[in-house]
Amino acid sequence: MKRIMAFAAMLAAVTAVAAEPPFKGDASKAQGIVNQVCAACHAADGNSQIAVNPKLAGQIPEYLYKQLINFKPAAGKKAERSNPVMAGMVGNLSAEDMRNLAVYYAGQAAKPGAAKSKDLVALGQKIYRGGIASKGVAACASCHGPNGAGMPAQYPRLSGQHAEYVEVQLKAFRSGERANDPGSMMRGVAEKLSDREIQGVSDYIAGLR
Repeated sequence: MKRIMAFAAMLAAVTAVAAEPPFKGDASKAQGIVNQVCAACHAADGNSQIAVNPKLAGQIPEYLYKQLINFKPAAGKKAERSNPVMAGMVGNLSAEDMRNLAVYYAGQAAKPGAAKSKDLVALGQKIYRGGIASKGVAACASCHGPNGAGMPAQYPRLSGQHAEYVEVQLKAFRSGERANDPGSMMRGVAEKLSDREIQGVSDYIAGLR
């Protein structure tokens, strides 16, 4: 039953994506912002060498755009995704700037990462591919794809992402510190995972390609 529901959700997502117009932006107009604002933490090509800063290269543009928008407070309200550093980075960016940045980084070639722990990878692989039935945790692959490529406009690319960054984000979803996931989907998953399970999934994702 759970597999049928997961398949139905994926089918609905694919149908929704097909109905959406292509994401538009001008990558050439983003170069100056990349060099002046983004490159120090994420690298000019989006392949961050700093484990706490996510790799942006090859990421789905709709996802990148949403995150940039979420970091910026609007109309006197708190930002949907609280991060003092990123709030400062996006403070002077327009919606057009953010779209251009999203297209720019989505167009960069992603470099592969590597897992570190054989034991953790084995655990992470089981969870990523098959979920945890006893806890009602769906397979990560059902939304993010078997190779971590994600699903355009719906779910972000994960393959090769820094394990340290993924671990921090999963724990933030688990605690509710990060709450910009549509329908609380990631919070619903992360709250059922132990520290070791989170570490396993994170390490597996780092080496996924």
